[in-house]
Amino acid sequence: MRKLILPILGLVCAAPFAHATEVGTEKQPIEITATGDTNYQGGIATAHGNVAIHAGDADIYSDSARYDPKTHEVLAEGHVRIYRATGLFVGDRAIYNTVTKKIQAVEIRTDKMPYLVAGTEVTSISEDSYLVSKGAFTTHDSSNPDFRLQSKRIRMYENDRVIFENTTFYVRNVPVFWWPYMYQSLDESFSYMVSPAYLSSWGPSILSRVTMPITDNMKTLIRLDYRSRRGIAFGLEPDIHFGPNKTSWARIRTYFLRDSNPDINRTSEIRVGVPKDRYRFSLQSRTIFADEIYGIANLTKLSDEFLLQDFYQSEFQVNPQPDNVVAVTKTNSNYTLTAITRFQANNFFQTTERLPEVILDVKRLPLFGGPIFYEGETGLVDLHRNFASGSGGHDYGTLRLDSFHQFTYPTTFFGWLSVVPRVGFRATYYDKTRDLGKTPIDPSNNPFIPDFLNIDPKVPVYYAGNKLRTVFNGGVESSFKMSRTWENVQSSAWGLDGVRHIIQPYSNFSWVSSSNSDPASILQFDRYQPSTQLRPLDFPQFTSVDSIDSWTVLRLGVRNRLQTRRDDATINWLGVDTYIEVNFDNPFDKTQYSNLFNRFNFSPVPWATFEILSQVPVFEKGFTEVNTNVSIQPIANLQFSFGHRYLNQAPFFDNSSLYVLGGYYRINDNWGIGVQEQYEGTSGVLEQQRYSIYRDLTSWVASVGAIIRDNGGVKEYGVLLTFTLKALPKFSFDLNFDPAGAEQTQ
Repeated sequence: MRKLILPILGLVCAAPFAHATEVGTEKQPIEITATGDTNYQGGIATAHGNVAIHAGDADIYSDSARYDPKTHEVLAEGHVRIYRATGLFVGDRAIYNTVTKKIQAVEIRTDKMPYLVAGTEVTSISEDSYLVSKGAFTTHDSSNPDFRLQSKRIRMYENDRVIFENTTFYVRNVPVFWWPYMYQSLDESFSYMVSPAYLSSWGPSILSRVTMPITDNMKTLIRLDYRSRRGIAFGLEPDIHFGPNKTSWARIRTYFLRDSNPDINRTSEIRVGVPKDRYRFSLQSRTIFADEIYGIANLTKLSDEFLLQDFYQSEFQVNPQPDNVVAVTKTNSNYTLTAITRFQANNFFQTTERLPEVILDVKRLPLFGGPIFYEGETGLVDLHRNFASGSGGHDYGTLRLDSFHQFTYPTTFFGWLSVVPRVGFRATYYDKTRDLGKTPIDPSNNPFIPDFLNIDPKVPVYYAGNKLRTVFNGGVESSFKMSRTWENVQSSAWGLDGVRHIIQPYSNFSWVSSSNSDPASILQFDRYQPSTQLRPLDFPQFTSVDSIDSWTVLRLGVRNRLQTRRDDATINWLGVDTYIEVNFDNPFDKTQYSNLFNRFNFSPVPWATFEILSQVPVFEKGFTEVNTNVSIQPIANLQFSFGHRYLNQAPFFDNSSLYVLGGYYRINDNWGIGVQEQYEGTSGVLEQQRYSIYRDLTSWVASVGAIIRDNGGVKEYGVLLTFTLKALPKFSFDLNFDPAGAEQTQ
């Protein structure tokens, strides 16, 4: 191999005709190596055969090359490859300037990851920008890409943007769309999506969105939707980061439409008075004021109670009645101080307003460094319970001052018995209470429904005077563990590498004495919420402050766990938690014994899990609930899930026998199928069916599917067609049922 090194000072001495001012701008030598001839004649360096040129941050490879120190240009010919920190350029002929770092080429392509560019001529505009004539732009790394943008001229600005002029979008060799001018940001925050959509209540629709950066710390999403049965809709959704280190953020969501058919109802519920002008405004933010002080805001204003259900179905399923809260919190290792304001921005939703509330929460701390621990919570709040307009409910309010203090003494006896006694005191002042003499209350004949829940909200509220309620609580928790290990238990089929059995009996005795003989006299704000599960026995975990009554309850249980080793870790192979409550005096369950609860978890192998959560009446009248979940992936290409919820004779909920079945099978690298079924056995209704077929198109992922919903006798149909591009430009062609698409899961 021949090597020719042309340092700048050497060039000045060997070539007296060269101007020192011209070559003196070179700060580094030019190194040329080749397997053939290399020479320097007439002030020009030439090389032939597997030429490699190293000039600064550029490495140039070609069949032959010549370098002119006067112009600082390298002319490379034959299988040209130019490597720079900004990417790779490939072509048959190129001129590279070692000073300006500009490239001039004919029929050259570049791998400016994650995109690829080719053109008849590439010229460097500056160090990090290029002009491509008759160019093609794609993210599919193939000699025959599935898609491309073919443009008369392309201007590329590294890590910033690409500007196309006279551009046609091709899928394979089929032209799909033409733009006279198009801007594509290379910023991660830039994307766009066009979604043909169909839903029975919408008709054929086009949903589109564009996400673009506004500043370094702000991006926005613009929505423009058309539904043939509903009309045109527009939305703007800025996302802002601000403050020190940009750790504070705010997300705004707006949506406006003039609904052509607001009375279209996709459910069996009756709707009245839905407006034509429909909108939403939402703000979510978190602001860091100092290291230990932050504020949050979660605000939503809606035009009507059905807007989310009609146009944001995924969000509606998770949060059908969005809250409106503003809070500032001061944190400390020993306490948390919070000021909260919660108000009714949407009068069609029932809201418990807090105008405002200030809470001091003292964490559990050792008292004077000793073995006794103290915890407490004190709050002052102006409360208002506002019912939905048109519901007939009568609003009420009061000022409440609540202070809770508790002491615990964790200790261990005999080295194995854990005992934690506790004693606490609570005082709550209300400036208004309910006059029970003027309030009709129907006695409950169901042992699980307290009498004070039978107050009709449509009955006018008659106030009595103020009241101070005092509550004393005491109790004790105890538990111990026993274990035994069998190292010789080995089974690859069952995923066993030794077995350890841990058994843990436990108990929790809770005694509460309230000076108030009837919770009905207390206006209910933080109130008893219907549930099928047992309520917490301890304070402050029991948060229904206004529903506190006297009780004496003993909870008894035992936990069994089988553990084994797997992947250098200890995992729970099987677990069973069984417990029951003995009700000496329980206002929320007037039976002597609660249901018997069982929580069963079984993970015999990494690809299979089983879970059964059940409660059944054993000694007393009660109700039955059994929730079963199974998840299996027997082979890498197959996933299967099954769930069943059985509920019978529960006091607050309808009987149900709900089956949910789902699965996904990846046929090969290119094809997959999915299915999901939801069947309600009690009513005999197949509530939902989803079927999907997935196709990997190398640079695209496509899916087609169908959905059928039975909303209480009202059928709804939809078809899904989705095209998702794997890399830049962030482009989606999606048929979906939600205008927000994927963002609703964030």
